[in-house]
Amino acid sequence: MIVITGGAGFIGSCMQQALHARGVDTVVVDWLGSAGKWRNLRHHAPVQVVAPEALDAWLATRPDVSAVVHLGAISETTATDGDLVWRTNVDLSCRLAQWCAHEGVRFIYASSAATYGAADKVEQFSDDPAGLDRLNPLNLYGWSKQAFDQIMQHRLARGEWSGLSWAGLKFFNVYGPNEYHKGRMISVVKVKYDEARAGGPLTLFRSDVPGLADGAQARDFIWVGDVVNVMLWLLDHTNVCGLFNCGTGIARTYADLAHAVCDAAGVAPRIEFIDMPQSLRGQYQSFTCADMRRLRAAGYSHPFTTLEDGVRRYVHDYLATPDPYL
Repeated sequence: MIVITGGAGFIGSCMQQALHARGVDTVVVDWLGSAGKWRNLRHHAPVQVVAPEALDAWLATRPDVSAVVHLGAISETTATDGDLVWRTNVDLSCRLAQWCAHEGVRFIYASSAATYGAADKVEQFSDDPAGLDRLNPLNLYGWSKQAFDQIMQHRLARGEWSGLSWAGLKFFNVYGPNEYHKGRMISVVKVKYDEARAGGPLTLFRSDVPGLADGAQARDFIWVGDVVNVMLWLLDHTNVCGLFNCGTGIARTYADLAHAVCDAAGVAPRIEFIDMPQSLRGQYQSFTCADMRRLRAAGYSHPFTTLEDGVRRYVHDYLATPDPYL
């Protein structure tokens, strides 16, 4: 049995679907709420749903768990409640890592590309553990992910969680089905598709970086199916341990993304630029690009989906259908 925290969320429910397809029993740790997030699990129900506040007691029953995939977190880059973010993103992660070390259970967890902060060169997105302490996240969310990455590295170095079979993944800009509950944190692909369907222009932020053209802000956009494939590979290769980037290794501009959405939706591209909201200024990454050499060196050889193919698949197979859920 595999535990997935955040298993009713975006990436978590996609991982849940893949494990369900493998015939693996899963326990989802999440709140389903009243906003329809249950639909993310409608086609592939887990054997149990455990509320996050009941997780410690549930784990104390010593369930037959082979792995914990820890994806649950407060992921809003504009989050401001530091105490809540620390309890959710750091304290819980520490407890799960300790439990997995004690029980001999594989532990895979989500870090984030937000830990890299205002890096603007490809070589600055290296997941080499020697450079971990030099990173400078721009926001509370990124800092919380960085804090747990550091705790993992330092405690393992001291032998406190000796024998832990683990892997952390720094997710870059993930897009795909089952993200519809995410509100302001929904992917730009979905937002731009909705604008295209409404018949209006696709709006992009003006650049707030001197010398960087509007629409030239670039991110490493990764199809959620590729993220799931990486996690499945890590579950299958328990000898692979470490903190790894999870992107495509290619930065694409927001203008590229807008054109890919328009092509997939069958509309002529029309782009307008708007001012960046005040809440994002000073904590907005204008460039991200994963250095994927360490994961490749560890043995992961699957190709990554191109932006155009991923957007086309998202639009044609999900967004433009009566049932957009995986």
